[in-house]
Amino acid sequence: MDSPGFFFCICPDAALLRDYMERELLAAPAGAATPDIQVFWADEGLDSRFWDRLTLLGMDGRKRVLVVRRAHLLPADVWKKLSSALGTPRSGVLPIFCLECPWEKGQPKLPAHIGKLKCLSFADGRKWVWRSAGIEPRSLRQYVQQCASSMGLRMTQDALNTLSEMLIPDASAIRGVLEQLFLASTDGAVDVTLVRQMTEFTPEAVIFDVIRQLENGNVRTVWKTLLREGDGGESLLFPLLTLMAREARILWQMRAGEKVYVPQFVENEKRRLAERLGFEGLSEIFDLLQKAELSVKSGARQPLQAMEELVAGLSLIFGRARKEALPTR
Repeated sequence: MDSPGFFFCICPDAALLRDYMERELLAAPAGAATPDIQVFWADEGLDSRFWDRLTLLGMDGRKRVLVVRRAHLLPADVWKKLSSALGTPRSGVLPIFCLECPWEKGQPKLPAHIGKLKCLSFADGRKWVWRSAGIEPRSLRQYVQQCASSMGLRMTQDALNTLSEMLIPDASAIRGVLEQLFLASTDGAVDVTLVRQMTEFTPEAVIFDVIRQLENGNVRTVWKTLLREGDGGESLLFPLLTLMAREARILWQMRAGEKVYVPQFVENEKRRLAERLGFEGLSEIFDLLQKAELSVKSGARQPLQAMEELVAGLSLIFGRARKEALPTR
């Protein structure tokens, strides 16, 4: 890649985007002065400070880097003005536009007016564009493993599997959890017990464990977990509704024969569960989730009451599915 006149970073993950810029675009060559870096946010608009720094000559001779975050939010008329301004080469100034929109089917969902920009087409031709879909579900386990290794963590397979199932595909969130594990570990050794200890106060982590125990028929463990939290159900109910709905959608897609990604170490187990539940059982789960949410929002139930009824109902559905899986004599 030649020295760019401007650059596009297209990635939905802010931490990965920052890593790339620091590694490839912001580091000063040996012996060169540290660049003057200024960050602008598209949702605040590009005021005169940006345009002055883009078009006026600097007095100190330092390279000037203008980073525009969430640049996909800039309106079409601003992009038209930008595209025109970028047509004039300016040595010593590097505008970097961060397009942080979500991706779909392997492509970024760019606004139509950005996809048609001449400056983007020109940048593509000069290789002044970096594209990354971020951490996808199928690559999350590998990313966790790589980050853990770079931090000096030695994780057992059970610990790695548990983390990979409960973490969201966000680089910053993953690093935060791994940093906590590093501080809590002895000489960087991490097993599944330490993972559970470190995440037991995180609602999402508790809920993942509750869902696993429900699916496995360990009802007593579920109730002990909920009693241990002892907060009236408020911090757990809505995370449970969200994550259980996500789980039910995955199981529905599997039952329908659709292509869906889940971690390989649990795929066969989930497919068997989807088969045993069937569309009828999955429909009952969705119905329970809807009733629980409406009962709290309407004031008919307190969160704890709704949680108890929901868990009791889910226990019956998953229990029935497990009985159907038992061999008959």
